[in-house]
Amino acid sequence: MPLQLQPNFHYADISKQQGLREHVAGDDFYQMLIDAHRDLSDEDSSKLNAKLILLLANHIGELDTLAQALSLAAGKKA
Repeated sequence: MPLQLQPNFHYADISKQQGLREHVAGDDFYQMLIDAHRDLSDEDSSKLNAKLILLLANHIGELDTLAQALSLAAGKKA
C-alpha cells in the first residue's frame, strides 16, 4: 500500500462532511490533537505521541508503507 501524501482526512459519516469546506476534517483532527495535549507535561505529551504513533502504525500495518513514512518524517528521500 503506497503512503497517502495527499490530504485524506474525512468523516466516516459523509453526512457530517456535506456543506463543509473540504479541509474541515483535517482542521478538526488538528484541534483534537491540540486538545489531547493541553495541560500535559512534556513527558506526558511525549508518551501520548508515542502511543498514538504505535496505534496508528498498527492500524496501517504494512511495513513498506511505515518505512516510507519514517523516511519522509526523518527528512530522507523515500
